[in-house]
Amino acid sequence: MKPNKRNNNNNQYTLFDRKSLLKPLDNNPDWDVIIIGGGATGLGVALDSVTRGYKTLLLEQSDFAKGTSSRSTKLVHGGVRYLAQGNIDLVQEALYERGLMLKNASHLVKNQSFIIPNYKWWDAIVYTVGLKVYDFLAGKLSFGKSIRISKKETSRRLSTIKTEHLKGGVVYHDGQFDDARLAVNIAQTAIEQGASLLNHFKVIRLQKDTDGKVSGVTAIDQDSHREYNFNAKVVINATGVFTDEILQMDTAGAKNTVRPSQGIHLVLDGSFLPGNDAIMIPKTADGRVLFLVPWHHRVVVGTTDTLLDSHSLEPKPLEEEIDFILETANAYLNKHVSRADVLSIFAGLRPLAAPKDPSEKTKEISRSHKIIVSSSDLITITGGKWTTYRRMAQDTINKVIALGKLPREKCQTKHLSIHGADGSADDDDHLYIYGTDQRAIEELIKGSPELGEKLHPRLEFLKAEVVWAVKNEMALSVEDVLARRVRILFLDAKASQDVAPQVAEILAEYLDKDEAWKQSQIEEFTQLADQYII
Repeated sequence: MKPNKRNNNNNQYTLFDRKSLLKPLDNNPDWDVIIIGGGATGLGVALDSVTRGYKTLLLEQSDFAKGTSSRSTKLVHGGVRYLAQGNIDLVQEALYERGLMLKNASHLVKNQSFIIPNYKWWDAIVYTVGLKVYDFLAGKLSFGKSIRISKKETSRRLSTIKTEHLKGGVVYHDGQFDDARLAVNIAQTAIEQGASLLNHFKVIRLQKDTDGKVSGVTAIDQDSHREYNFNAKVVINATGVFTDEILQMDTAGAKNTVRPSQGIHLVLDGSFLPGNDAIMIPKTADGRVLFLVPWHHRVVVGTTDTLLDSHSLEPKPLEEEIDFILETANAYLNKHVSRADVLSIFAGLRPLAAPKDPSEKTKEISRSHKIIVSSSDLITITGGKWTTYRRMAQDTINKVIALGKLPREKCQTKHLSIHGADGSADDDDHLYIYGTDQRAIEELIKGSPELGEKLHPRLEFLKAEVVWAVKNEMALSVEDVLARRVRILFLDAKASQDVAPQVAEILAEYLDKDEAWKQSQIEEFTQLADQYII
């Protein structure tokens, strides 16, 4: 049975209500495709699957994009450093997908200019030549030509850059976006197309038939604590750094396929990088790349690349990582950055293929994605990056079809608009990130003017956004709202603690929760936010 597309006009926002999302589960345990994991990869697979006409269910143990997919450098990019490594195919694929993301999610993805400051005269030649190749690989989907600029122009555009020994700069273009917001919008798009997607729904077992083939999953709704059994023609493991946990559900003692690499980011006030340009430092003291990127009128600085032996939903920044970013930023900025200037710090884990050689450096491990077919017919998609989420999904479903698990249908996502897409959005108003939903939020405020009040005096965010998150974006906790819908935790962690009680109050009203739940939410979030404060 093919899923029915659902009308997505303003009267249909009950579509994203949890009760509406749970209804199909009671009457029909049989699915064509079940996806475990609600990060960029899993959401992309769900959207690809449902738009081909397959009956699709996605289950996420926490919240959409809770892990790696909300903790990126906020870049939609081909990967300049992968070009330097000679990985032309990966760069070309990513540049093509970057162009599609700009078209399909125009409210969240934008063209961002980057400047590489040059302190040696030959750097300008090397980077200009390399970036001309980058431009060429982008083809018709290029974001703009790379050019050399003078020392005067570089210092004018980057007013906080150190000018001693500065020779000039090279400008190139890449994409910038809000990662968790895009994840939520992809989830909404898949639901509109007829898929069922549920956050806070944990898979605890894989079901198998008499031949030992995976035939479904057992999962628990972590809100109601009810257990469900679902049958499927195919189960897809898209759990990122948790890939091996699902593989070990399939085969006890299975060898690890993923080695997590941690990257951290510091968020600073916009005064550290005024203007519209980002900075790319192509070679830091230990050979890594560092970005300083404007984001929601602040600056994201990162990232590190540290191999870890373990993983969690809330990875913690290491002191040496913090020191590395501060030291590197201060080597290039004339406005000194101290720990006191850091508004928020967040860590994310990359699901890298476990290296055969333990000494292999993480920056040398391929970021290409990989599809694994287990002997049980469990399909695992791992690796890759945000920019190529759509292509990863296409390749995954194509593989399932090639295995004879599903009838052959063509991919439909190449030119599919993501929920909210609106190329006319004005980013002077912070509500632009809602795209076409912005008008509905403004209507909420007209009906209840108090919702137009700010959540915090030094922040731009409004009470209406919290109401919108719980009613129309599947938020179930204070963390869901402040980390991945409104993003205050990532922009100003101390302020997020201040507004947590207001958010808990609004959530309790709309989710019909009691005082004990509210207090528990405030306490849990306050403890969590402590990890985002230096």
